[in-house]
Amino acid sequence: MCYNGAAHGSGRGRYCLKGVGNLGGYHHMTRDERIRLDALRRAGVSVAECAKQLGFCRQTIYNELGRGECDVVHKVNGYLRDLKEYSAEKGQQIHNRNQETRGRPSMKIGSDIKYANFLEEKILKDRFSPAAALAAARASGLFQTSVSVNTLYSYIDKGIFFKLTNKDLWVKGHRKKKTEQPERRNVHPKLPSIEDRPEAVNQRAEFGHWEMDLVVGCSGSKAALLTLTERQTRQEMIFKLPDKRAASVRAVFDRLERDMGRKRFRERFKSVTTDNGPEFLEYDKLRQSIRDGPKFDVYYCHSYSAWEKGTNENHNRMIRRWFPKGTDFGKVTKRQIAAIQDWMNGYPRRILGWKTPLEAAA
Repeated sequence: MCYNGAAHGSGRGRYCLKGVGNLGGYHHMTRDERIRLDALRRAGVSVAECAKQLGFCRQTIYNELGRGECDVVHKVNGYLRDLKEYSAEKGQQIHNRNQETRGRPSMKIGSDIKYANFLEEKILKDRFSPAAALAAARASGLFQTSVSVNTLYSYIDKGIFFKLTNKDLWVKGHRKKKTEQPERRNVHPKLPSIEDRPEAVNQRAEFGHWEMDLVVGCSGSKAALLTLTERQTRQEMIFKLPDKRAASVRAVFDRLERDMGRKRFRERFKSVTTDNGPEFLEYDKLRQSIRDGPKFDVYYCHSYSAWEKGTNENHNRMIRRWFPKGTDFGKVTKRQIAAIQDWMNGYPRRILGWKTPLEAAA
């Protein structure tokens, strides 16, 4: 909660707990104050100075600027540019909509600021989904307050958090429409098809069956990430490759087998399911052990059927929260990659009863 100490002398201090209760001298920004804020910002006045002139704390000004932000197009140096500006009208419209909820039962989250801050930090800083943030709060044992996923999404929609808005959500609260799947094409006739995969693998009945793919970087960059996702526990392994050649992929498994030893490696890696990318098609070499016999079984998805290794595809989307498309993986360090791997393995999953992959594997 933010408080402007000017209240002690002038009565103009404002508590900055958005949309929750009526504490002391708190009041919402009026239409005239929004119009004045709009004019000040267009004149280039800083947030700190706006807060001083309007009698609000800086956090309230930041909240209002975020609430009333809109996309505009301006001509800059002869070119049209997409910019973001504050609109007093939009800010007022959202305020009016939020006011419609007044008179309803009080928001549970408003009586537990630490709980609200915990959720906000998990979503903004740790890049958790709202559902995962709620699971982390429950697992912490720190809070008696609890809200449902739908309620949390509703609070975010209404803008009651200091910083968190819908724009910050990595997983949006809507479902994709079902689209017709393209016709599946058979894999290369000499390669084992996913159709040949044992039912125990399909049912995720045992540990040691992985899905594999590459996450590629920006155009012109040779480096890529090799991602491995264990089907039962959702454990993730991420390796930086210097290039997208099949030899670089094989080198990762050769190094793992050498480091783990033959017995432990074969207990941990029983099969790998992947797509028909050229970096994975050297089947005999890929599965060949550095000692004798095969490393593991390999199964290939049908062409244009990425959903057949959907667990790995979902994990790759999680990686993109930190390394968006266009990232030059040649400039990404192994320490950064290890941090993302640890983050993913410590991320609570609904499919695991809100356990983390590490907890599921224990």
